[in-house]
Amino acid sequence: MNKEQDKGMHYQIHESGKIGEVQIADEVVAIIAGLAATEVEGVSKMAGNITNELVSKLGMKNLSKGVKVTVTEATVSVELALELKFGYSIPEVSAAVQERVKSAIETMTGLTVDEVNIRIAGVSLEKE
Repeated sequence: MNKEQDKGMHYQIHESGKIGEVQIADEVVAIIAGLAATEVEGVSKMAGNITNELVSKLGMKNLSKGVKVTVTEATVSVELALELKFGYSIPEVSAAVQERVKSAIETMTGLTVDEVNIRIAGVSLEKE
């Protein structure tokens, strides 16, 4: 399987003997990462910048909020900003998020995840 970046916004996966090509937008990889991260016990929500906060308050949900994806020819690097629930171990939850995100991206896209960096942006005190 040969992967090549195309125009910086999406990349193509070429396989010999196949009928056509598959193009995956960076935004899709970011959405996969965000959804995988929020499935981990202890993660309250994704944290974003002020623009993302305003957009979500206006009713436009951004599924890639708090996620930055960098795609090179061979690998994907992911940066996540998370808000954790109070009482959970930051190192344990972070390690679980890293594994879940890496597994989800590699399984769904066939791309290799080089690194998953996490920034803890806050702690949620709310009871859910």
